[in-house]
Amino acid sequence: MSIWQTPVSVASLTHMSENTAVSHVGIEFLEVGSDYLVGRIPVDARTRQPFGLLHGGVSVVLAETLGSCGAGFSCTPGHQAVGLDINANHLRGVQSGWVTGTARPVHLGRSTHVWQIDLRNDAGELCCVSRLTVSILAPR
Repeated sequence: MSIWQTPVSVASLTHMSENTAVSHVGIEFLEVGSDYLVGRIPVDARTRQPFGLLHGGVSVVLAETLGSCGAGFSCTPGHQAVGLDINANHLRGVQSGWVTGTARPVHLGRSTHVWQIDLRNDAGELCCVSRLTVSILAPR
């Protein structure tokens, strides 16, 4: 059974992200499943920190992008998902290639959602785990 309350696709996610921070850092949406989203970010000059690794903040940008999009499309139409808290544990540095994230809900409540976002390098190794909590706001 699908969690999506509003129709969502790779094309719609890509279109809504044009000319935003998402497109600026090169995030690409890859897949929409019945209860998850997948996207990736390149490890390049836009996203590396001065020591040559993917910047930890950029990992959080990918995680928050995937979790926020998931929350936004899985909440009741007319409601809005806004971030309350995000954390990230960086487990492995990445110097090149792509980092791919998968976002899945841990909790889909009436007023809050919690999303788990796992980021993996090209070898499939876990490089960052993140948890996003969002507030679901009713229309005013």
